Amino acid sequence: MEGRRQARERALELLYEAESKQLATTELIADLPVPPNEYAATLATGVDDERAAIDELLRDCAQGWTLERMASVDRALLRVATYELLRQPDVPTAVVISEAVALAQQFSTEESGRFVNGVLSAVAKHARPDG
Repeated sequence: MEGRRQARERALELLYEAESKQLATTELIADLPVPPNEYAATLATGVDDERAAIDELLRDCAQGWTLERMASVDRALLRVATYELLRQPDVPTAVVISEAVALAQQFSTEESGRFVNGVLSAVAKHARPDG
């Protein structure tokens, strides 16, 4: 699991950098001297490929928050975790949420862990209603 944890962190970095530079993640990855591991690339490019659906779900689940109002790191984390909940059924829901919360606590604000947990709990009810 340590490999996936590092891949999630790398995907977060890629999405954050791409947004900061106003680039598509695929463009950013193509310009890297060393490509990210396969799972990190899958997560980052998957978020880009499904951004509209992911953002719509996040808007529905983040009551009282717009995506633009969220901290950039939180927004990127929520997108990665939402992609995993939607498209990586082999990863347990609890793992997706706990990994995202841990990354939020490490890289974002003091309140981000609780915020990410709450939004992803709501996302999980929509993305994985049977589990």
